[in-house]
Amino acid sequence: MSTPAGVSIVYGVARKGVPAAASFRRWVDAALRGAKRRKAAELAIRIVDTREGRMLNREYRGRDYATNVLSFPAELPPGLNLPLIGDLAICAPVVAREAAEQGISPRDHWAHLTVHGVLHLLGYDHIEDTEAEAMEALETRILAGLGIADPYASEKDV
Repeated sequence: MSTPAGVSIVYGVARKGVPAAASFRRWVDAALRGAKRRKAAELAIRIVDTREGRMLNREYRGRDYATNVLSFPAELPPGLNLPLIGDLAICAPVVAREAAEQGISPRDHWAHLTVHGVLHLLGYDHIEDTEAEAMEALETRILAGLGIADPYASEKDV
């Protein structure tokens, strides 16, 4: 069994429509369990507005728009053994817009993006097709354990 994560939540936006810290902690713990991470993990999640999300995406990814979730894996010096895995920035207005466009529960979308971001912090990626398939399958299993439908189901039916 994995050790519960130390999760710091910082709200850079009004809390209306944004899940409580306890929900984020539950989703992070589910992601860590699903990825079979057994050692302690610490991370911070900052909930941002469109302006901050756009600035972060532009500065760190060279893309001039706000995206749903950004992952910043910890880059610790060699020999420094801390449980820090990194930080997530989740853009509240983008999450709300995408949930509405996709006709899904905002809460389920928040959970999906939290799990997705944590997996990125653990080294999972979706640049190559085989990596994407593995990451999506793991996300789907983790979300199913939380009672959330497969977020990729409509893409698989195409």
